[in-house]
Amino acid sequence: QVQLVESGGGLVHPGGSLRLSCAASGSIFSLNTMTWYRQAPGKERELVARITSGGSIYYVDSVRGRFTISRDNAKKTVYLQMNRLKPEDTAVYYCNAPSGGSVYWGQGTQVTVSS
Repeated sequence: QVQLVESGGGLVHPGGSLRLSCAASGSIFSLNTMTWYRQAPGKERELVARITSGGSIYYVDSVRGRFTISRDNAKKTVYLQMNRLKPEDTAVYYCNAPSGGSVYWGQGTQVTVSS
């Protein structure tokens, strides 16, 4: 059984920081590409950042230079450090990973950026 559990969301003022975590369990992680997505109200889910098993990293343009994705294979956890947050970063953030021909999602964690 594969499970992904996100944590670390919350309410933060513009310019603030949050660190999201996604803890994986089951037959997943060290060989898997891990991806963070987000979905704002009324909008489609979008890819935010991705890290491969080899450490290659991709960011969507809107977060590049502000967000940092990393992984700890020993802890089966992927992180998303979010700095200089903007109101437009408000969304539910999800982590995602493929395993055994399926794609797994966490339940999401809410990030709200507001003054």
